[in-house]
Amino acid sequence: MTIQFSYNKRQVLDGLRGHFFGRPEIRFLFICINVFAIISAILFWLKQIQPQPFIIFSVLWFLLWLSIRRLLPLSIYKRSATFQDTFTLTLEDQGILLETKKGSQRWNWNNFSAFKETAYFFHLYFDARSFFLIPKDSFKDITDIQTARQLLKAHIKG
Repeated sequence: MTIQFSYNKRQVLDGLRGHFFGRPEIRFLFICINVFAIISAILFWLKQIQPQPFIIFSVLWFLLWLSIRRLLPLSIYKRSATFQDTFTLTLEDQGILLETKKGSQRWNWNNFSAFKETAYFFHLYFDARSFFLIPKDSFKDITDIQTARQLLKAHIKG
């Protein structure tokens, strides 16, 4: 199966957000900050602490949310020339062939450690931090998306 695609900025930013919020260390950090913010709100409501701790944890939570939700995906999008290119991708039983005007790259299925599916993309992971996005809207219909999904599930064991 061969598809051609380029990236949509809004969808890429959403895909990057999904990647970051899927990371265990980010989830753990959010849980910790939320727990401390809730505890400080309760203690403030019970007049056990002054407003400063509650305000500090609220500001920390907002800054963390802002940086992961907006700043980090936008900085990666701007730094990466990948998202400005046009691709031809071939999914085969042996692996994946990716072609651009600059050249081509072939990956065997064992090069990928995992994949996940989000609203706009198939995320193909090489390791925990590096991955490749395949836009689902580049497939011509739902049947092709289902075929690609089955191929990915059959060959990527992560």
